[in-house]
Amino acid sequence: MRFMVMVKASPESEAGEMPSRERLEEMGRFNQQLIDAGMLLAAEGLHPTSKAAKVRFSGKKRTVIDGPFPETKELVAGFWILKAASREDVIEWIKRCPNPMTSDSDIEIRQIFEPEEFGGELTDEIKARREKVRQQVAKN
Repeated sequence: MRFMVMVKASPESEAGEMPSRERLEEMGRFNQQLIDAGMLLAAEGLHPTSKAAKVRFSGKKRTVIDGPFPETKELVAGFWILKAASREDVIEWIKRCPNPMTSDSDIEIRQIFEPEEFGGELTDEIKARREKVRQQVAKN
């Protein structure tokens, strides 16, 4: 199973404050533990929403909304993509994570859909197209 693990934004991350060297080193050690366990597929931090945009869809209409966005607790400041046997395994790992923020913070864990979960809607043609895209992405 794969999981997206999202570090929720804080007022500090939305203000563009960079983590200290100590915090970067702590997070680097944690990431190395995830690598050593064969779990880490990707990990990145994100710029604050003051540099972001959203595209809102309403029927055929598209509206671009520039950041910053309100509701810091709903925003994402960074993420991991992890491979694990269960949600509980991921929870146990994340409980060992250093606090990624200088203030209180939240980390959200969500399972990523696997192709077989789409049932009959995922035709052989769609599967082949999806596999071609994955191969192209892997080359990048």
